[in-house]
Amino acid sequence: MLNELKTVSYLHIADWIVLLLVLVATACAAAYGHFRLKISQPKDKLSALDYLLMGRQLTLPLFVATLVATWYGGIFGISEITFNYGIYNFVTQGLFWYVAYLIFAFFIADKIARYNSMTLPDLTGQMFGPKSAKISAIFTFFYITPVAYVLSLGMFLHMVFGISVLTGMILGTLFTCLYTAWGGFRSVVFSDLVQFFVMCSAVLLVAVFSVSVFGGIDFLKANLPASHFTLTGGNSWMSTFVWGFIALATLIDPSFYQRCFAAKSPLVVKRGVLISTGIWFVFDLCTTLGALYARAVLPQAQPGQAYFFYAIQLLPSGLRGLFVAGILSIILSTLNSFLFIASNTLSFDLLRKHFQNVILSNRIMIFAVGTISIMLAQLFHGSFKEIWLVLGSYFSACLLIPILMGYIYPGRISDKLFVCSSLISAVGMTVWYLAVPDEWLDKIAPFYIGVSISLIIILLYRSRHGRIESRIIDRQ
Repeated sequence: MLNELKTVSYLHIADWIVLLLVLVATACAAAYGHFRLKISQPKDKLSALDYLLMGRQLTLPLFVATLVATWYGGIFGISEITFNYGIYNFVTQGLFWYVAYLIFAFFIADKIARYNSMTLPDLTGQMFGPKSAKISAIFTFFYITPVAYVLSLGMFLHMVFGISVLTGMILGTLFTCLYTAWGGFRSVVFSDLVQFFVMCSAVLLVAVFSVSVFGGIDFLKANLPASHFTLTGGNSWMSTFVWGFIALATLIDPSFYQRCFAAKSPLVVKRGVLISTGIWFVFDLCTTLGALYARAVLPQAQPGQAYFFYAIQLLPSGLRGLFVAGILSIILSTLNSFLFIASNTLSFDLLRKHFQNVILSNRIMIFAVGTISIMLAQLFHGSFKEIWLVLGSYFSACLLIPILMGYIYPGRISDKLFVCSSLISAVGMTVWYLAVPDEWLDKIAPFYIGVSISLIIILLYRSRHGRIESRIIDRQ
């Protein structure tokens, strides 16, 4: 049996070389993005469209690479959930999301193309009105602020170099902010391309070596609790289905929308999402399988760190360095995208009128977002599940219903109705979260309260508004 380690300072020279090469490749990709940004337009004529969305020239291969890479930053959160609940992770972080991806590809992608938008709040403003854009921007900012991924990077540097998690968050976030601000969205995309190949190779290696060394399903069944092979992992069905509704946030996810706005055509979006879904399926199988072996082999490990410590002891020199680089790539590829989008939300959607140069303000805001993320990470006490549930629940419950209704019934949701629905939902969720006992929270999550309030407000308003319109028509 393997033992949990305190550090990975024993990495061989081959491992450090591989890790260094990946970091150099990432830096070179970001530099290439900066170079492409400079030659795309003269510096004095550089537009926000070119900086924020690559001038809407994102091709299918780049679309797939950046979308897949961006979607997996919380590898330690995956380890935590799988370690504690087994294949429940694949259900809540995989299956539910595949359904959302397919809905997006077949029903949402074409609708987005009707709007010439730059960001999700910009799209919301075009659909509903200026106040809706501001409310959407506020919810988007807190949802997309990369709290979990800053924490993941701090944990990674702590495990590799032995520095404190806080110091790791500060140093790692500073590095990411520097190369993200350098070349705009191009630097994000080209660095994601490098990280895409490294991260996919890393998790595949762990899955293959695990089965080869320890055997297949019989080994896992003999060394894991029976609940780890149930769909709910011992959780209630109500709490399980919360993740299903949170997965529907994909239909309004800012990182999804950014790539759609940047794509060359709606066909690129549809094909890209479908290809990405197949890659995500394989990726989820590998990470869930690897984390199950980690629980079986290192049952006393810290849940969030078990997968990492297990893999670095399982793999030989050289490949161990590739795995470490893969974990770093998983984190950085999401962190840089979320930093960029959150800074866009501040500089473009919320504070545009206060800055003459949106690009300069965006670069400044990237560092501000990094600082805010570090501060928020302290409030959640290192729990990835809590971070995802709280931030994901508010964003999904308050925005999902009105935006989807706007797609289904264009022009039927007013600016005022959107704002009232979103704000009252948020208040209702907060009151429920603070006022009810913990046993009630386990049975009825705040998300259900928020989405129910949102749906009721919109339906009641539309019902009353429809009757008023009918009376006016009758009188005429």
